[in-house]
Amino acid sequence: MAADPRNQVTDDRGMRAGEGPAPVLPAPGSLGPAPVLLQDGWTEDRPGVADAAPAPALVALPEAGGPRDAVTRLRAHGCWYPSADAEGTEAAFICDRGGVPQLWAGPVGGHEVRLLDSSPDPVKEVSWSPDGRWIAYTTAPGGGEHTRVLCVRPDGTGRRILAGADPASSAHLGCWAHDGSAVAVTVAAPAAAALPGRVGQTLLDHAPADGLLAGARPGADWADRDGPATLLGPAAYDAMPRTAGPNGTPAATTAAATTAAAARPGGGLSVYLIDPDGLASPVLLTTETNAASLRACDLSHDGRFALLRRGPRGRREAVVRRTADSATTFSLPVADGDPWIGRFSPDGRTLWLRSNADREYAALVAVALDADGRPERTTVAAERDGSDLELLALAHDGYTAALAWNVQGANEVELVDTFPTEHAADRTGPPHPLSLPHEVVTRMTAAGPGRLLFALSGSQRRPGVWWAHEGVSLLRTPWSAPDEDAVPPGRPPVRPVPLRLTARDGLPLSGWYYRAPGRAPDEPAPCVIHLHGGPEEQERPVFNPLYHELTGRGLDVFAPDVRGSLGHGRSFVDADLGAGRFAAIDDVADCAAHAVTAGPADPTRLAVMGRSYGGYLTFASLVWHPDLFRTGVAVCGMSDFLTFFAGTEPWISESAAHKYGHPERDRELLRALSPMSRIEALRVPLLAVHGEHDTNVPPGESQQFVRAARERGVHAELLTLRDEGHDFLRADNRRLFRRAAADWMERHLLA
Repeated sequence: MAADPRNQVTDDRGMRAGEGPAPVLPAPGSLGPAPVLLQDGWTEDRPGVADAAPAPALVALPEAGGPRDAVTRLRAHGCWYPSADAEGTEAAFICDRGGVPQLWAGPVGGHEVRLLDSSPDPVKEVSWSPDGRWIAYTTAPGGGEHTRVLCVRPDGTGRRILAGADPASSAHLGCWAHDGSAVAVTVAAPAAAALPGRVGQTLLDHAPADGLLAGARPGADWADRDGPATLLGPAAYDAMPRTAGPNGTPAATTAAATTAAAARPGGGLSVYLIDPDGLASPVLLTTETNAASLRACDLSHDGRFALLRRGPRGRREAVVRRTADSATTFSLPVADGDPWIGRFSPDGRTLWLRSNADREYAALVAVALDADGRPERTTVAAERDGSDLELLALAHDGYTAALAWNVQGANEVELVDTFPTEHAADRTGPPHPLSLPHEVVTRMTAAGPGRLLFALSGSQRRPGVWWAHEGVSLLRTPWSAPDEDAVPPGRPPVRPVPLRLTARDGLPLSGWYYRAPGRAPDEPAPCVIHLHGGPEEQERPVFNPLYHELTGRGLDVFAPDVRGSLGHGRSFVDADLGAGRFAAIDDVADCAAHAVTAGPADPTRLAVMGRSYGGYLTFASLVWHPDLFRTGVAVCGMSDFLTFFAGTEPWISESAAHKYGHPERDRELLRALSPMSRIEALRVPLLAVHGEHDTNVPPGESQQFVRAARERGVHAELLTLRDEGHDFLRADNRRLFRRAAADWMERHLLA
């Protein structure tokens, strides 16, 4: 995870009195010569035309302090993504106690917490500055996928936008300089406008009734309309404008055959160092056009080197660059998953990374660097057979590392000393296991001398924040929701049991089975096969309110990891690349069959459901295996890869091409893999759910599938959640989604 920088002292005027040297960066107000794009996508400082996204300008905002407690408080809330001040006595964190994820702060050992931003925009990431003066965080305006980076003082004053003020752009949080002088921010340049002749006819063919194109930014009044959601019935849906395809056929049936552009043009990612006080101009660290990802994970203490994470899914890289001349001194493949891949040692001569380079499972890798940042040797410092190093955090002093290992979906944490001897800069001391009260760790971060903060979750409780003092035991922060408040009394969550099976081609698969309470062990049950997103995600034994809702209705749930999922080795992740996706679709059928033989699920009452990539698999399973399932619920899923590539964000398109196929070179493969190409096989009723602001998988993906189903006489409905993007973050919308999905499943599986 994100490594916390060293503690430095800063006065209120922005004059720094750090104990170490200041970062060696270009002079404030000067970005140096314009960067030039190199063949490998990187830039160096040479005279030329800059491809960088525009430098962000600070935007002052009203004071952010809100009430000490939320006006509307949930009975049970979650707290996650903690970041501590330098002393480790206070933590900033994300909490949904007010119905939406917001920024809060409070003492680690006390009950009094304060709301730092009362805006309804959901908060996604948080990072307290090393000098304690600022808290940087990202929000999603209107609940969409475009994010902005803000900062606020710990007392709620001085709130301002650092980057992403332009609604057409997006900004993502990076690391802090170790003296707190600047925070790294990735700025995404806006894509070319989705206009006729720029993107192609496909997006126009699938425009929503409101006239918004897939992937287009909503207007300023979009989030102010009455009503949290719209459930489109036949009349409302059929009233949508259409453009006829060839020979008069509806455009929805010919989307895959249109000559739309392969992907949205334009876009690029740039990393800036931004002074939160506004005393210095932003400093450009690097820029990349046609980028898939780009994040600054750490700066060396002397400011001479930056650790960046870049590249598409399945081909991530850790890259070290000199800040003075933009030269790349080192690169190494790193695993997918958590973006905070590593950190420099205090002297800058060792780089600690979470990497699976030339390995099946990610391990802790130590890279010895010379004075110029070039590698002298690379050593595997800690590893486990059959387990990925999933999370990595280093203490403030850089001499203690916390390692979270993924063990069949759960986590085991151990603490190790780095530099245990003077002459072993790439070794670690013996591991010290740390007992966890819950199954899964979602974040680890340093919290002052001798203390770490852990965000934990489990199958029986809401997410909470715990702290470890001297590595002895974990204590829950008082402001985390009590476990007993996770669900109403009298109906505790179902504890899942692991199931293992073998796919038809011999590949081992696994998942978690949730048995509805009160049913005899041998009684056949209606069962929902639930598929996670990604594909590079993993089904984990954490409390899922959706599963609780379904099992409470008398439905079993089997949540498997099909090929492409994380946690089972690099070969498993890559097993669905390209044409391997056909086998992933068959995995769903094999998992359903295993649920019948080992569940036991009723073979006549099976349903399939999933979100994001799982939504794609839901669409695909219903048309590839039309006789297997009685119904399906697809959430934010892709129905046609060609329209998906044409409508998604440019950096998502760049990243997804390696996983699914290139939208130009692999056009026929993408067409064959698209559920829309087999829509004639659909026979069972379908519910599609989508967030109106989703620019990751545009809403047109659900709309075109529902429209085509209805044109063939199949019952299909679409639930559009207002003020939501690809993830549903607002409590009222999440409840609406869960109830609508459970009502649908109950109607079609229990009737």
